[in-house]
Order: sequence, then structure tokens, then C-alpha cells
Amino acid sequence: MQGVTSVLLAGTGGQGIVLASRIIAWTAFKSGFDVKESEIHGMAQRGGSVIGQVRFGKKVYSPSIPIGYGDIMLALEEMEALRYLHYLRSNAVVILNRRRIAPPSLNEEEYPKDVEERIRARGHKLISISAQDIAQKLGSLRVENSVLLGVLSVYLPFEVSKWEEVIAETVPSKTIEMNLTAFREGRSFGESVFQS
Repeated sequence: MQGVTSVLLAGTGGQGIVLASRIIAWTAFKSGFDVKESEIHGMAQRGGSVIGQVRFGKKVYSPSIPIGYGDIMLALEEMEALRYLHYLRSNAVVILNRRRIAPPSLNEEEYPKDVEERIRARGHKLISISAQDIAQKLGSLRVENSVLLGVLSVYLPFEVSKWEEVIAETVPSKTIEMNLTAFREGRSFGESVFQS
């Protein structure tokens, strides 16, 4: 496993996990790394659980992150973060989007209220952000994931220019500027947390 960085994305169907995974994978590839990527879909069309796995390094043999070897989790939804914590090594980084999408089988009262405490109790470094609020201020909830990718970018060894190049190539052309602004806002937030 040495020399391989494993990034796990966790969320629900419709949150854009596949696109976010692809952006990370392409950025890693354009930065000169060997990359493997995989997605596992639950009942995505009904807001079911979806995870993406991106692994990069000098040489990567498998797209699947072995249990206990994940370095970073980008959780787009709170309960999905808890669901996949077992994938992470000790002292992993968890970027948690403060977003609650309760599955149909769960009512609001049953939704865990102590998600952040549970993550911290496992010894992980928690970065908690309301990407939705930032996206709303920018004028579109659709750029929520670009905010989160901006935060993630602080923890990965890729140049900002590579991230921005891939985002510009990947998102719809009329949304490029807004997505890049969202990415920069997220990165700025990530840097302020990283330095504190």
C-alpha cells in the first residue's frame, strides 16, 4: 500500500459522487500519477448510498480501497460519513459536508445528532463545512461539490492549475466560472482550517 493515496467519497444518489470522483481521478492523472477509480452505487435513483473510490500513486494495482486503508474521506452527507468510516485508517482526514438527507426508511428524529462527535471519537481529523451555504451565496446550489473539491484540494498534492483545468473541462461550459469560483472559495476555507 506504500506510496498510494486512497480517497473515499461518500454520499447519496443525485449528489454528484461520480462526477466528483472523475474530477479527482483526472486531476491525479494529469499530475503524473497512476490512478484507479471505482464507484459503487446503492439505489442511487432513490437517494440510496453511493461511494466513489480514487487511488493514486506511483503504481496502483486495485481501484478498491481495502478496509482500514483510506487516507481521506470526502463525505457529501453526514450519515453516509458514519456508514463508511471503517474504510479509513487511524488519523485519516474527514471532510464533512454538513448536509442531512434522511433515507426514506428513517424519520428525522432517528437521524444521528452526534455525527461530528462520532467521527472525532475515532481519532480522525475532521473538517466540517456547510458547502451548501457557500454555494447558495454564490448563486447556485449546483456548485456545492466544487466547494468541497476546493477543500479537498488542500490535502492532495496537485497544483491548483491542474484542478482548475480539469473542472473547466468537466462541468457544463456555461457554469465554468461559477464552478471555479466555488472551488476557490472551498480551497480558501480549507487553507484557513489547515493552517489553524
